[in-house]
Amino acid sequence: MTRLIAITLDDKNLPPPTPEIEQERKVAVFDLLEDNTFALPVRDGRDVPDGPYRLGLGIREKRLVFDVQTEANTVAGEFHLSLGPFRQVVKDYFQICESYFDAVKTLPPSQIETIDMARRGIHNEGARVLQERLEGKADVDEDTARRLFTLICVLHFGA
Repeated sequence: MTRLIAITLDDKNLPPPTPEIEQERKVAVFDLLEDNTFALPVRDGRDVPDGPYRLGLGIREKRLVFDVQTEANTVAGEFHLSLGPFRQVVKDYFQICESYFDAVKTLPPSQIETIDMARRGIHNEGARVLQERLEGKADVDEDTARRLFTLICVLHFGA
Protein backbone atom coordinates (compact mmCIF):
# COMPACT_ATOMS: atom_id res chain seq x y z
CA MET A 1 0.00 0.00 0.00
CA THR A 2 1.29 3.41 -0.92
CA ARG A 3 0.05 5.51 1.94
CA LEU A 4 0.84 6.94 5.35
CA ILE A 5 -0.96 5.53 8.39
CA ALA A 6 0.73 7.62 11.09
CA ILE A 7 2.50 10.96 11.27
CA THR A 8 4.53 12.35 14.13
CA LEU A 9 6.27 15.68 14.38
CA ASP A 10 9.49 15.99 16.32
CA ASP A 11 8.71 19.32 17.95
CA LYS A 12 10.07 18.69 21.45
CA ASN A 13 12.72 21.42 21.08
CA LEU A 14 10.35 23.98 19.58
CA PRO A 15 8.40 26.70 21.37
CA PRO A 16 4.69 26.04 21.87
CA PRO A 17 2.71 26.83 18.72
CA THR A 18 0.12 29.57 18.54
CA PRO A 19 -3.52 28.40 18.50
CA GLU A 20 -3.67 29.11 14.76
CA ILE A 21 -0.52 27.06 14.07
CA GLU A 22 -1.79 24.22 16.26
CA GLN A 23 -5.09 24.20 14.36
CA GLU A 24 -3.28 24.10 11.00
CA ARG A 25 -1.24 21.16 12.28
CA LYS A 26 -4.26 19.20 13.47
CA VAL A 27 -6.14 19.74 10.22
CA ALA A 28 -3.13 18.77 8.08
CA VAL A 29 -2.51 15.55 10.04
CA PHE A 30 -6.21 14.63 10.00
CA ASP A 31 -6.50 15.29 6.26
CA LEU A 32 -3.28 13.41 5.52
CA LEU A 33 -4.40 10.33 7.39
CA GLU A 34 -7.77 10.41 5.65
CA ASP A 35 -6.33 10.56 2.14
CA ASN A 36 -2.73 10.47 0.97
CA THR A 37 -0.35 8.93 -1.52
CA PHE A 38 3.14 8.15 -0.27
CA ALA A 39 5.47 5.58 -1.81
CA LEU A 40 9.17 4.87 -1.61
CA PRO A 41 10.69 4.24 -5.04
CA VAL A 42 13.38 1.66 -5.68
CA ARG A 43 16.75 3.38 -5.23
CA ASP A 44 20.14 2.14 -6.39
CA GLY A 45 18.57 -1.21 -7.31
CA ARG A 46 17.64 -1.95 -3.68
CA ASP A 47 14.19 -3.13 -2.80
CA VAL A 48 12.19 -0.95 -0.44
CA PRO A 49 9.81 -2.25 2.22
CA ASP A 50 6.16 -2.17 1.27
CA GLY A 51 3.83 0.30 2.93
CA PRO A 52 1.75 1.47 4.54
CA TYR A 53 4.22 3.75 6.30
CA ARG A 54 4.66 5.71 9.47
CA LEU A 55 6.28 9.10 8.93
CA GLY A 56 8.26 11.10 11.44
CA LEU A 57 9.07 14.69 10.45
CA GLY A 58 11.58 16.87 12.23
CA ILE A 59 14.28 19.44 11.82
CA ARG A 60 17.80 18.43 12.81
CA GLU A 61 20.92 20.47 12.21
CA LYS A 62 18.94 22.85 9.97
CA ARG A 63 17.75 20.00 7.75
CA LEU A 64 14.27 18.59 7.27
CA VAL A 65 14.31 14.91 8.25
CA PHE A 66 11.86 12.33 6.93
CA ASP A 67 12.01 9.18 9.05
CA VAL A 68 9.95 6.51 7.29
CA GLN A 69 9.02 3.24 8.98
CA THR A 70 6.79 0.37 8.02
CA GLU A 71 3.53 -0.40 9.72
CA ALA A 72 5.49 -2.85 11.92
CA ASN A 73 7.90 -0.03 12.96
CA THR A 74 10.89 -1.27 10.98
CA VAL A 75 13.07 1.28 9.23
CA ALA A 76 12.00 1.84 5.63
CA GLY A 77 14.20 4.86 4.95
CA GLU A 78 15.42 8.19 6.18
CA PHE A 79 16.28 11.20 4.11
CA HIS A 80 17.32 14.75 4.85
CA LEU A 81 16.39 17.80 2.81
CA SER A 82 18.00 21.20 2.94
CA LEU A 83 15.66 23.85 4.33
CA GLY A 84 17.14 26.49 2.00
CA PRO A 85 14.72 25.93 -0.90
CA PHE A 86 11.77 26.25 1.50
CA ARG A 87 12.80 29.43 3.34
CA GLN A 88 11.26 32.06 1.07
CA VAL A 89 8.02 30.21 0.36
CA VAL A 90 7.56 29.44 4.09
CA LYS A 91 8.20 33.10 4.92
CA ASP A 92 5.70 34.21 2.27
CA TYR A 93 3.18 31.66 3.50
CA PHE A 94 3.41 32.85 7.10
CA GLN A 95 3.01 36.47 6.03
CA ILE A 96 -0.09 35.75 3.97
CA CYS A 97 -1.54 33.54 6.72
CA GLU A 98 -1.08 36.37 9.22
CA SER A 99 -2.90 38.70 6.83
CA TYR A 100 -5.63 36.11 6.38
CA PHE A 101 -6.14 35.59 10.13
CA ASP A 102 -6.30 39.37 10.64
CA ALA A 103 -8.68 39.80 7.70
CA VAL A 104 -11.11 37.20 9.02
CA LYS A 105 -11.62 39.39 12.10
CA THR A 106 -12.36 42.65 10.31
CA LEU A 107 -12.72 42.55 6.52
CA PRO A 108 -15.72 41.73 4.33
CA PRO A 109 -15.91 38.27 2.69
CA SER A 110 -14.84 39.52 -0.74
CA GLN A 111 -11.50 40.79 0.60
CA ILE A 112 -11.00 37.66 2.71
CA GLU A 113 -11.54 35.55 -0.42
CA THR A 114 -8.86 37.50 -2.31
CA ILE A 115 -6.33 36.95 0.47
CA ASP A 116 -7.31 33.28 0.71
CA MET A 117 -6.71 32.82 -3.02
CA ALA A 118 -3.23 34.29 -2.63
CA ARG A 119 -2.64 32.03 0.38
CA ARG A 120 -3.61 28.96 -1.63
CA GLY A 121 -1.29 30.02 -4.46
CA ILE A 122 1.69 30.26 -2.12
CA HIS A 123 0.69 26.96 -0.50
CA ASN A 124 0.65 25.32 -3.95
CA GLU A 125 4.12 26.72 -4.64
CA GLY A 126 5.40 25.20 -1.38
CA ALA A 127 3.89 21.84 -2.34
CA ARG A 128 5.57 22.05 -5.74
CA VAL A 129 8.96 22.76 -4.14
CA LEU A 130 8.45 19.81 -1.79
CA GLN A 131 7.59 17.45 -4.64
CA GLU A 132 10.75 18.55 -6.47
CA ARG A 133 12.88 18.01 -3.36
CA LEU A 134 11.35 14.57 -2.76
CA GLU A 135 12.01 13.39 -6.32
CA GLY A 136 13.74 10.01 -6.21
CA LYS A 137 13.18 9.75 -2.45
CA ALA A 138 9.40 9.54 -2.09
CA ASP A 139 6.48 9.76 -4.46
CA VAL A 140 3.61 11.94 -3.23
CA ASP A 141 0.58 13.35 -4.97
CA GLU A 142 -0.26 17.06 -4.97
CA ASP A 143 -2.69 16.94 -2.04
CA THR A 144 -0.24 14.97 0.08
CA ALA A 145 2.52 17.45 -0.79
CA ARG A 146 0.26 20.36 0.22
CA ARG A 147 -0.49 18.83 3.61
CA LEU A 148 3.14 17.88 4.21
CA PHE A 149 4.11 21.45 3.32
CA THR A 150 1.73 22.66 6.04
CA LEU A 151 3.54 20.43 8.54
CA ILE A 152 6.91 21.73 7.35
CA CYS A 153 5.62 25.24 8.02
CA VAL A 154 4.58 24.17 11.52
CA LEU A 155 8.10 22.89 12.16
CA HIS A 156 9.63 25.99 10.57
CA PHE A 157 7.54 28.19 12.85
CA GLY A 158 9.52 27.07 15.87
CA ALA A 159 12.87 26.46 14.24
